[in-house]
Amino acid sequence: MTVLAPGHPGSPAATVRPGDPAGPALRRKRSRRRALTVLAFMAPWIVGFTLFLVYPLVSTVYFSFTNYDLISAPTFVGLRNYTHMFTADPIMWIAIRNTAWLTVAITVGRVLFALVTAVTLTKVKRATGIFRTLYYLPALVPPVAGTLAFVFLFNPGSGPVNKVLGWFGIEGPLWFQDPALAKPALTMLVLWGVGELMIIVLASLLDVPTELYEAAGLDGAGAWRKFWHVTLPSIVPVLLFSVVTSVIAGLQFFTQAMVAGSVASGSSQVAGSSQLAGYPENSTMTFPMWLYQQGFQYYNMGYASAMAVVLFLVSGAFTLLVLRRMTRGSDEAGA
Repeated sequence: MTVLAPGHPGSPAATVRPGDPAGPALRRKRSRRRALTVLAFMAPWIVGFTLFLVYPLVSTVYFSFTNYDLISAPTFVGLRNYTHMFTADPIMWIAIRNTAWLTVAITVGRVLFALVTAVTLTKVKRATGIFRTLYYLPALVPPVAGTLAFVFLFNPGSGPVNKVLGWFGIEGPLWFQDPALAKPALTMLVLWGVGELMIIVLASLLDVPTELYEAAGLDGAGAWRKFWHVTLPSIVPVLLFSVVTSVIAGLQFFTQAMVAGSVASGSSQVAGSSQLAGYPENSTMTFPMWLYQQGFQYYNMGYASAMAVVLFLVSGAFTLLVLRRMTRGSDEAGA
């Protein structure tokens, strides 16, 4: 084996010398080659991200400034869709109020119910796997099937819930037939399927170091002070995740409300018609449901695109607000 001297023309050290004009060009060539290699590996993600997120988002923003019915060419109308949304659409404000109500109820209910259930399961000493499985199983039920089962259970005339209430002399309410109880019934449906979030919270609770509880116990802290000063600060990131996902789920609430209104009204058509969506009396009409009707029943795709842009901006604003407040709260707790 022949070893070349450092000064030999064929040695590695002689390939690029300091001050050699070919050195920067060679480094740029290698840098471009590495960049192209990285882009080649990222190409599937870039193509998918562009086709399924960037292009639909840009198209939605463009169509929101047009009058478009999916058949004829779109015509530019400026801000007319946005001004009509907040000044001349009476159903819009009903949908906004219902969506706000459901968002608050779903967010508070999901986080509290998942937290209480997870804390309870950490105290169970026997058959913990069975209880965890039972609480998680409803999360595996498809939304449409779960809604159909819930509407049957809460049927005013033949539902098992009202029959059980009748045994105790209580007259069962109308549930999904009553405008005042339709949204609370939908909230109970959402809480019934909170097992997925409960498992995440339970994992975070089990991950809290036991040394912290032992130290708090030596300082004389009781069960409540341990929970407030040890457990909650330790699971703040998970609670943040729970709040954000619950807010987004509430703002995009569609499937359960559409199916429940359609079935409760006596129609077997899941999508429903303009008379059935939001049954009873538009009490379950959410913002995404009204968006769906405008786009795919009335073919006002330009107006529906404007609604989609507003929903996107509101979801982003709520998420940023919750992230900022929760992060500030965690920093104060850590200090």
